[in-house]
Amino acid sequence: MKELLIGITQSGVIHTSDDEPFSLDTMFRMVKESGVYDYFDKTPPAEEADEYIRCSEKYELPVRTGGWYYILGQNEDLLFDNLRLGARMGSIMHNTQIQMNHADGHLVTNEEVAEIYLRAYEVGEECGCMATFEVHVNMWSEDFRRVVEVARMVERRGVPYRMTMDHSHVIFKIDNPEEQEVLNIRPDVESGALKLSPFEEGNVIDQWITGGYVWHCHARAAVPNNPKNIWATHPDGSFGRGIQVPFIQPEPGEYHSEWNEENLEPWKEAIRRLMRYHAVHDDSPLGQISTEFIPGVDYGMGNKYSIFEHSSACAKWLKETWSSIQSDG
Repeated sequence: MKELLIGITQSGVIHTSDDEPFSLDTMFRMVKESGVYDYFDKTPPAEEADEYIRCSEKYELPVRTGGWYYILGQNEDLLFDNLRLGARMGSIMHNTQIQMNHADGHLVTNEEVAEIYLRAYEVGEECGCMATFEVHVNMWSEDFRRVVEVARMVERRGVPYRMTMDHSHVIFKIDNPEEQEVLNIRPDVESGALKLSPFEEGNVIDQWITGGYVWHCHARAAVPNNPKNIWATHPDGSFGRGIQVPFIQPEPGEYHSEWNEENLEPWKEAIRRLMRYHAVHDDSPLGQISTEFIPGVDYGMGNKYSIFEHSSACAKWLKETWSSIQSDG
């Protein structure tokens, strides 16, 4: 049977944003005792790495993946340092977010993204921890059309393109004209040139999957036209963008909006399609999926449901879905 490991990002090992963070040892223990996780996902500051290694060994829970975000023209060297740090900790993937704007203010170009990717690829090949570039809001890839463009630029250089698929950032823009205005994807969505729903033939998520680009995946529940997170605001007073919903039925007062499990189907379908592809293609590069329910403003800040409980419920569903898909295959 083909392997597909399920992990959790450290930011998901919390109940609510109002709670004091757990100690690192407690986080590892909680993840291990949940019984649904195979690894821990985090790239810590270099000075804290030894404690992560200690906890990883104590609880027999590898730090298989990690990640961070970077601004071109400012901290590219940190990316290379983090790849080497990840390798020292035993990580094989480093989820890489390249911010939308360069340090000098301009929108980063495809050429600039491809160039930093190729440099990170070389370092990753040397040290054994590979950079996977994430689809994410506030990053260059929020214009989903650019992902395949950059991938093809990289491939023309004889190098495979490795990405992290976090399709919550796609799903919440479905039927959401306001969010489609960001980076001006709305005209292409309305014309059908860019299809966001995994149920539409030729959709952008399928393009990434069938292109063989998805080496890593983040799993955070989202629904079309997500309600804004009205329980948290940015410094300018705007509400959170709402790129996270509860995975299971929240208790009364735990979530600010109506919740309907059926609305999760587009998000779940994207996961199923990724898993089906992985199950039947021997050359599928996918190795793991990390749940990433988090307490940020645009996500779960101010909400009263347990982020860790919902993360664990999602992990259980991921394992059950993978097992079912393998049995069907």
